[in-house]
Amino acid sequence: MSRRKNSIKNIATSFISNIVTVAAGVVAQAVFIRLLGKDFLGLNGLFSNIITMLSVAELGIGLAIVHELYKPIASNNEKKIKELMSFYKKCYKIIGTTIGVIGLCLIPLLSTIVDIESAPASINIYSVYLLFLLESVISYFVSYKRSILYASQKNHIIDIVHILYTILMNAVQILLLYTTHDYYLYLITRIVFKFVENIVITTLANKYYPSIRKLRRQSVDPTVKKGILAQMRALFLHRIAGIVVNGTDNVLISKFFGLGTVGLYSNYYLIINAIQTIFSQTSRAVTASVGNLLVTETKEKQFDSFRKIRFLNFWIATFASIATMIIIEPFVSVWIGTDYIMDKLVLITLIINLYQTLMRNAYMSFKEAAGIFRQDKFVPLVEATTNIVFSILFIYLFGLAGVFMGTIASSLVIWFYSYPKYVYKNLFSRTYRSYARETVAYAILFALIATATFALSSLIPSGNIWLELILNILLAIAVPNILLLIIFGRTELFKNSLKLFKK
Repeated sequence: MSRRKNSIKNIATSFISNIVTVAAGVVAQAVFIRLLGKDFLGLNGLFSNIITMLSVAELGIGLAIVHELYKPIASNNEKKIKELMSFYKKCYKIIGTTIGVIGLCLIPLLSTIVDIESAPASINIYSVYLLFLLESVISYFVSYKRSILYASQKNHIIDIVHILYTILMNAVQILLLYTTHDYYLYLITRIVFKFVENIVITTLANKYYPSIRKLRRQSVDPTVKKGILAQMRALFLHRIAGIVVNGTDNVLISKFFGLGTVGLYSNYYLIINAIQTIFSQTSRAVTASVGNLLVTETKEKQFDSFRKIRFLNFWIATFASIATMIIIEPFVSVWIGTDYIMDKLVLITLIINLYQTLMRNAYMSFKEAAGIFRQDKFVPLVEATTNIVFSILFIYLFGLAGVFMGTIASSLVIWFYSYPKYVYKNLFSRTYRSYARETVAYAILFALIATATFALSSLIPSGNIWLELILNILLAIAVPNILLLIIFGRTELFKNSLKLFKK
């Protein structure tokens, strides 16, 4: 019961936190574009991607430590908790310093990454980059204690703090933009608020776990340390893949199409990433509970829970992707203007990628909770290489849409190899045939429902953009959910998943 209650709390606060983040982001970005322009927006997106790529130095230590914390928290083993947190603190200090040094070494290369001619003339790109780097480095020195809240299924505490942080930070940033039009103050405000957020979360972690208030250097059990380091080596490769696949889009767009196009894409990215984050964090909110499930229940019970979670995941992925597909264009038109609408092929590619990304959440929750990192540690290298090669190839063939086609192509490595082998077969002892049958069936259903909804939305007359937006929203809510209900409404899977959802 406690596991279920914690999951519900975490899902609820995660959903609210992300709704607030999306709403604040939409308002703040509209103000940002109006006062500073799309080139500043493009620079923002580009440097965010570069800092994301630098975070590869984190090595995945966070996931490895959270995985190790499940058992000592469940058994209330304070000694082991303190040992792990002390080790984590030491690692994060080293990582923060490493990122700072590597980031400084990249400064001479910025002129080859950033299209200097399209950069705003009123700012110094090196000063802006250093502010982005400072925000990242500081976080590593003050954020490590949030891991114990994640491992103990107290994500909702972090989410509540993040809601307050988001509202206050965006309010102050908007006020500063209106009164000063100063991009540097905008960035400094973000650094200050991020630092304060981490301090508040650290204080709350100390309150719930007083034993970690003062962490002296302690030695970790050699066997445990060896296991963590082995996980880190595997996770390092996973992080490289994640960063290459998700963190290089703006770099490629900037290099091939310029900062203005990065700015255009940033608007679509804000919306799509918001949808992805809302539902991905909802899935991650139950990861700690899944970790508990995997150490306390039988394989049959584990697989039964997985099927229900995956089915709910499919429903959410289908609804979210299709709704985004038919709403995003009229929304962008109302939000910031028709000049910011992108090519239809780009949109379709982004929606396919959104669907497959959301569908990965159920698998990732079980994979991460089970600590399956070392077994497929070389797969991410194949995924990252595939992404770079195909993205560049498809850019020449399809233009901007090719960047995201490369991402979809690289994801097939995970779908065709990692999930069937390491989750479906190794974790649940199920066959490849059943995995293929179920995965392909879900993909076909998504394609059919998406096509039907898109065809109906194309019948909506254009002219009044507000009416078009409202009708598309109603269509997005009704059509996918009604069709899914017709298809699955009488099945046992639907009934059992609905029971799980109600509980």
